Amino acid sequence: MTTENWVRVVAGTFVFVSVALGAPSSPIFVSEWFLVFTLFVGFNLFQSGISGFCPLVNILHKMGVSDAPSCGR
Repeated sequence: MTTENWVRVVAGTFVFVSVALGAPSSPIFVSEWFLVFTLFVGFNLFQSGISGFCPLVNILHKMGVSDAPSCGR
């Protein structure tokens, strides 16, 4: 998977988990403050779309994840 795919997977997972933990009607509700994390992820996606800077991409590059698609794609 490319860095772009990883960013989408990680952001989607964080949003899903934070909404599940922050929505009062959720069976695994913990606190409404988890919804602040959802806002943080959304803001980070917004600013990275405008500026081109994404901290997760830098972390993924250090872990050896490539920007180029694999041969099977």
